[in-house]
Order: sequence, then C-alpha cells, then structure tokens
Amino acid sequence: MKARTLKRTKVNVVTLGCSKNTFDSEVMMAQLKANGIAVDHESDAGDHNVVVINTCGFIENAKQESIDTILSYAKAKDEGLVEKVYVTGCLSQRYGTELKEGIPQVDAWFGTRDLPRLLKTLKADYKHELVGERLLTTPAHFAYFKISEGCDRKCSFCAIPLMRGKHVSTPMEQLVTNARNLAKQGVKELILIAQDLTYYGLDIYKKRNLDELVARLSDVEGIDWIRLHYAFPSGFPMEVLDVMRDRSNVCNYLDMPLQHGSTRMLTRMRRGITQEKTEALVNTIREKVPGIAIRTTLIAGFPGEGQADHDDNLQWIERMRFDRLGAFTYSHEEDTHAHTFEDDVPKEVKEQRAQEIMELQGGISLELNQAKVGRTFRVLVDKAEGGHFIARTEFDSPEVDNEVLIPTKDNYLRVGDFAELHGCRVSCGRHCGGLNRDGDAYATDFQQTQEKSSKSLARIADPSTAAGYLHLCERQPRSSHIPPY
Repeated sequence: MKARTLKRTKVNVVTLGCSKNTFDSEVMMAQLKANGIAVDHESDAGDHNVVVINTCGFIENAKQESIDTILSYAKAKDEGLVEKVYVTGCLSQRYGTELKEGIPQVDAWFGTRDLPRLLKTLKADYKHELVGERLLTTPAHFAYFKISEGCDRKCSFCAIPLMRGKHVSTPMEQLVTNARNLAKQGVKELILIAQDLTYYGLDIYKKRNLDELVARLSDVEGIDWIRLHYAFPSGFPMEVLDVMRDRSNVCNYLDMPLQHGSTRMLTRMRRGITQEKTEALVNTIREKVPGIAIRTTLIAGFPGEGQADHDDNLQWIERMRFDRLGAFTYSHEEDTHAHTFEDDVPKEVKEQRAQEIMELQGGISLELNQAKVGRTFRVLVDKAEGGHFIARTEFDSPEVDNEVLIPTKDNYLRVGDFAELHGCRVSCGRHCGGLNRDGDAYATDFQQTQEKSSKSLARIADPSTAAGYLHLCERQPRSSHIPPY
C-alpha cells in the first residue's frame, strides 16, 4: 500500500487596514518562519494551502473590505484552492462570534491579542526569544515601529478600545533593542505608530515619556529618519518638540488627527479640547519646530453637525493651513458613545462636506507646494516604476503624502538611497498644472527649508545629486489606511 504524502503547510498572510495591522502581520510571519513554516505576504502564486487574514474593523468601509476578502477565500476553500482559512485582527475581535455563524468555511477566528493561540492552531510555538523580530513587508529601508498597543481615550466615535483594549506601552529598552536590530537589517527610517503615540509611558513610567524614547531611538546608529504618527492633541507632550528640533534624524513631521475645527463638535466627540486650544497647540508646535509639516484627518458629518459647524470647520482649515489633510465621512459604529446619537446627517451631505474640505485643502496644498520650487531637498528613494524613481522628503510619509519623481534615465540611484534633489518642477496634481524653474535657481543650503542646517546631509557618506521634479499632490488615503481617531 502506497504511503500517503502529507502536503507541507505554506501560509499566505493577507493584511487589511492600517499600519498597526501591518506590524502585527510581520510579527506573526517571523514566528511562523522560526517554526519552520513557509510563509508569504499577499502572494498571488497560488501554492499556499493555508490563508491567514488580518482584518480591519474600524469603520464601515474597512469592515466591508474585510468581509469581502474573507468571503473570497471562503469561496476558494469551497473550490479546493486552499485547505484552511483563519481570520484574525480587529474585525474578528469585534464580530467573530456573529461572523462564525455566517461564514462556516473559516476554520478559526482570533482576536487582536491571540497570536499564541493562532500559532498553536498552526502547530507552531510562540517563541518568546523572538519578541521584536519581524519579517518586513515594507521596502527594506523603512519599517513601521509600534511603541504601544490599545487606547484609554474615550472619543465618542471610536471603536478602537473595543478591539484593541487598554493602552499598554512597550518597555523602552525593548524598543531600543528592536530598533538596533532593524538598523542592522538595513532599515533607515522608523515610522513610530500606536493608537495614541503621545500616551506612551504613562502606564509603566507614570509619565508621558515619548521625548526620552525618541531621543534614545535617535541615538541608534544607522537610523537616519524617525517619523511620528498618530499623536493626540489633548495633553500633547511638548518636550518631544525639543527633541525633534535638536536631532537631525527626527523628521520635522507630525501626524496628529484633529477630527474637527468646531468646538461644539469636538465636545460631542469627547476630544477634550476646543478650537482655541487646538489653534494654540498648532501655533506652538510651528514656533518650536519651524518648517514642520503637520498632517491631520477630519470627520465630516458627525451626528448633530449643522451647516454652521461645517462652515466653522472650513474657516478653521483655511486659517490653519495644514501641510497634509485627509477627510472621512462619519461611520455610525455600534457600542460607541456616538451610536447613542441619531445619525442625522444624510450620506450625500456627509460626502459633499468631505469633498468641500478636500477642495479647500487642495488650494492650500497648491500654494504650499509652489513655495517648494527652487529649494533643495534630501529625499529617500522608495521604489522605481514607470521611468521614475519614487522618493520622499522628510515631510512626507509613505503611501499617504507627496511623492518625488526623479527620471531614471538621467540619474543613477538605488531603492533605499538618499539623494539631494534640486527640483525643477512642482506639480500639485492633475488639475493644478506645474511650475518650471531653471536648474541654477535652486538653493544649496538646507536652512532655507528647515532649522537643522545641513546636518542631515552630513549623515550621507556620498549623497547623490538628482535633477527631477516634485509630484506634490494632496493624496486622500483609503478609509482603512489612516484611522481618524
């Protein structure tokens, strides 16, 4: 009798949602690999017999994307294309019990903190000695760097605490060790993420300790850029601005979702801040770190938002002149405080208001981008496609912000290289046209764009010089990409 050959397990990990999920998938993949299990990320090869879907459950569009993906792999299982389908992440944490009945093809459902149980199901052990190890799914030169999990805030619209639990900071020593390991692998940029970056340290050090963490990460050899994402305005730790100003490898960039400009709406959202305090905070940040780029996200159509609130919001946006901005329509999420309100703003009105916000920001972005013509920028090359190197300045985060396009035929660069760019044209998107300047008009001193002089360039052993153009458009991220909390 012929012996039966068992097919070796090969796992395909599919990641949906924000960068925190990307981080979690990378940790899972490192554990699987250490257990001798073959694993790929979002592979189209078709040779995988197990699929793990890491889901998002934050707002309606993201939930629908997750459900559609699960149904797609459930169908693949019915057709014999895969043997096992597992679901983890936020959607599973929040709705696993209900979904289990409706999608029986899924073999098991796991929550956001169930990695050891998921590994056991895959006949793998959770290896504690691997804490901090990841298989990066991003380009090798940058990595998302999660410094804490969960959130203690009480924002009325937000379901994050329901899915991620209470705030838990990762110890600083562990984070510094993780950063050193990433630097040894060739990572040059750390993008710090958390549900609330500015809450870091309160639970384990009894004080907001983001400034010390950033300073210590800045000391890690090989890390050229550190970028801060997802800061909360109320109780903002001002000390981190001193670190940002004084350290050449801490980007002059801050992602700080503000949600709305109307004090009445901020109160209903339970944000713990007013329009006046928000303006004062933004002005102080700009005073302490001249030239900083601030990205924010706003919610359009929150329950009770009247035309006067929307007009107040638009006037506030015009005054604040944010460098980057995204707008989302409100999603009425069960089990949140805001779900007790009537969802009284019609869908078409929400969409119209979001569009008006983005149209206003488009004009602001054009003016800000035009001011970049004639300046020299240090850029990091992310990829090459369509006859161009695609790069970013320190003022731009991957996938959501401006891109720098450098013609490949005129320049020799590699992905992961830093280059000094003398821009020759600024384009603010398909509707805005472009501006031209002669090459000899460009600045040679970084002090014209930031208060760090040319120390940034000093970190490059042999900086490349490229002539290209900056493609600087206000990019609206996917709804599941930038959580508006």
